[in-house]
Amino acid sequence: MGTTTYRRVLLKISGESFSTPGEMGIDADELGTIAGEIAQAAKGDVELAVVVGGGNMMRGANVARTLGIDQSTADYMGMLGTVMNGMALKEALEAAECEARLMSAINMPAIAEDFIRKRALRHLGKGRVVILAAGTGNPFFTTDTCAALRATELNCDVLLKATKVDGVYSADPATNANAVRYDTLSFAEAIDKRLGVMDLTALSMCMEHGLPVVVFDFKQRGNIQRVIDGEDVGTRVKSTD
Repeated sequence: MGTTTYRRVLLKISGESFSTPGEMGIDADELGTIAGEIAQAAKGDVELAVVVGGGNMMRGANVARTLGIDQSTADYMGMLGTVMNGMALKEALEAAECEARLMSAINMPAIAEDFIRKRALRHLGKGRVVILAAGTGNPFFTTDTCAALRATELNCDVLLKATKVDGVYSADPATNANAVRYDTLSFAEAIDKRLGVMDLTALSMCMEHGLPVVVFDFKQRGNIQRVIDGEDVGTRVKSTD
């Protein structure tokens, strides 16, 4: 395996990536694809942390609205969904002979380690994939914000946002045939144009710390490795020079 462009990487995977389109829960084939791509990338000269979403289990805002419960409670329920995804991903990675550790922002010692920065760095240094679940451990923060926070805490070189589209567009390409894909964007452009790269809190944090973000289609086999190797895949969002 050749030398990679990035030494330490934070990969953000949405909860919907674990399920088939329009469905909830975890699909075995989708899980296998995710684990296989991560395991392949982890064989290279890179330290890899993964933040998982939980939208395939439940979304806090939706639960709060439909059940009429406080959003704080609903957000905690959503965090538990990310833990279930993290558990499944850890098992799938280990089945692929890739050593992994699951760390949670909420204390649940029977199934995950507590997120402790120094411990996470030690796992990364030993070549283990570190799966980060339960978001920030606080309501009202998205897993995108968690990804930005953890990437900053762990001194990552880049935040990779894995999606089902091949980058950031000027409009929704599914509904607008004139939508244009960006190769590169500044954080200021992404925020001003409200392009939906990540939520504004996450984008602002990345901008403040000069942490580049690459949005790419992880469904294309080998793309995680290509992005890590510095190939022109997806859309790169960065600070202006």
